[in-house]
Amino acid sequence: MSGAPGIRFEGVTLARQGRVALDGVDLQLTEHRVALIGANGSGKSTLARCVIGLERPTAGRVLVNGVDVRRHARRVRRDVGFLFSDPDHQIVMPTVREDLEFSARRRGWSAAQREEAVQTALARAGLEGHADHPCHLLSGGQKQLLALGAVLMAGPSILVADEPTTLLDLRNRRRVSAELMALEQQVVIVTHHLDLIEEVDRVVVLDEARVVCDDVPSVAIPFYERLMA
Repeated sequence: MSGAPGIRFEGVTLARQGRVALDGVDLQLTEHRVALIGANGSGKSTLARCVIGLERPTAGRVLVNGVDVRRHARRVRRDVGFLFSDPDHQIVMPTVREDLEFSARRRGWSAAQREEAVQTALARAGLEGHADHPCHLLSGGQKQLLALGAVLMAGPSILVADEPTTLLDLRNRRRVSAELMALEQQVVIVTHHLDLIEEVDRVVVLDEARVVCDDVPSVAIPFYERLMA
């Protein structure tokens, strides 16, 4: 892809069944680590889903690296990985190795390249000893790390994570968050877990479908806490 780097929302409005989910959102996200926070129903997950066309604005447009998502959704999805809150929505094969191999095959690599990529993904996720285990027997944290490994196998330059730690205990929340924060890709994370985003570059607060604060964590997080008080 070419064009302006990052994600741009231009007057993005989205209404469904008489309810406004997003109301004229204008944002240019170029920072390495960006968090979207807000109460349930504030519009943060809807905004994230607009990045790959899972939600379609009724007005305005979304650009990824200068490419219009509405017009070129398939092209955008080659460059943007999306991590859901429930990894069971993304794990498609019976065993850990098969799930990673499935993603690797989509890259058009040779057998040797696929095997190397799978081994690297297993090591990153700490799943070397679980390669041939059924995916459904993994813990919630292991499943999310597997889903992340499969998403990264596609080689995205941007990763959007929609509440990726919601279903996890504290230990696994911290582990998955650490993996996300260590990625070289741009990461946009939607979360309720404020302790996990204290080191991001930028925090965008949404409330009632609008951006109400856009700043560094030390400013935006206290703003959100006051808003929720």
